[in-house]
Amino acid sequence: MTYRCFNVEITNNIAHLELKRGDELNTMVPEFWRELPDIVSGVDRDAKARVIVVSSTGKHFTAGMDLSVFTGATTGTSGREKQERGRRNANFRQHVLDLHETFNVLDRARIPILMAVQGGCVGGGVDFSSVCDCRYATEDAFFVIQEINIGMTADAGTFPRLCNLLPQGILRELAYSGRRLPARKAFELGFVNAIFPDQAAMMDHVMAVAKDIAEKSPLAVYGSKVMINYARDHSIADGLDYIATWQAGMYNPETDMAEAFKAKQEKRLADFADLLPIRPVREA
Repeated sequence: MTYRCFNVEITNNIAHLELKRGDELNTMVPEFWRELPDIVSGVDRDAKARVIVVSSTGKHFTAGMDLSVFTGATTGTSGREKQERGRRNANFRQHVLDLHETFNVLDRARIPILMAVQGGCVGGGVDFSSVCDCRYATEDAFFVIQEINIGMTADAGTFPRLCNLLPQGILRELAYSGRRLPARKAFELGFVNAIFPDQAAMMDHVMAVAKDIAEKSPLAVYGSKVMINYARDHSIADGLDYIATWQAGMYNPETDMAEAFKAKQEKRLADFADLLPIRPVREA
C-alpha cells in the first residue's frame, strides 16, 4: 500500500517506517494522523514484525503539525455553527482526543518502537518521540516544544508523557520558553539513548538494536512492554500485583524458556514463535 507520509518496509521481523516528505520538512499533514495508526496497528494486529523502527528523510525529522490539521477542526461551515461556540468547542475537544489516539496506538502496540531522529524534532514531533520506547539522535538533532512559540499549549501528548521522561524543571523551562533541547543534553538527561555523528551511523546502530529485539521471545518482549507501561502509570504495589497476575497467565517454561536454554546450549539463535495475529471477535 502507498502512503503519502511514509515508506514502509518489513524485513527480518523488523518494520521500518520512514517519513518520506523530507523536501516538505515532513510536516504532520492530516494524512499523517490517519496513516501512522493504520500502519502501526496493522503491523501489530497481524504480527507482521517484532519491532518497529521509525526514521525520517531530509534535513529535519519533522517540522511538526501542519496548520491544516487545526483549521479543519476549528472553522464552522455556516454562520449558525460559528455562533454555537459550545458545540464547536466540544467538537474541537473530540478532535484533540482523536489526535491523542494516533499516538496511543503506539503506546498500546505489543511490540517496541524505536525512533531515529536527525535535525529538528519540532512540536508534534516531540509528542511522537515521547510515545516511542527508545529514541536515538544525530549530534545535530534537537527537540523543541514549538506550540508555546505560536501561542498555544502543547496538546497532543507532550506533557503527560514527558513528565515521566524528563526532570520537572527542565520540562517546564522547555514548555514555557520554547527553547531547544539539543541532542547532547537530551542524552545526558536520558531522554535519548545514544547520539551519533551522522544519520548513517545512527541507523546502523538502531537497526542492530532492532535485530537484537527481534531475536528475543516476542511474548517476553510484549510482557516487558506491558509491565513497563503499567508501572509508569501505577504505584509499585499495583505493578507488583499486576506482574504476578500476568505471569500466572503468560508464564510458559515449556516453550520459549525451554527453547532459549536449548539454543544457548547448542550455541545457536533461538527459534521463537511469533505472537498470534489479533482477529476481530466476529472472525474468532
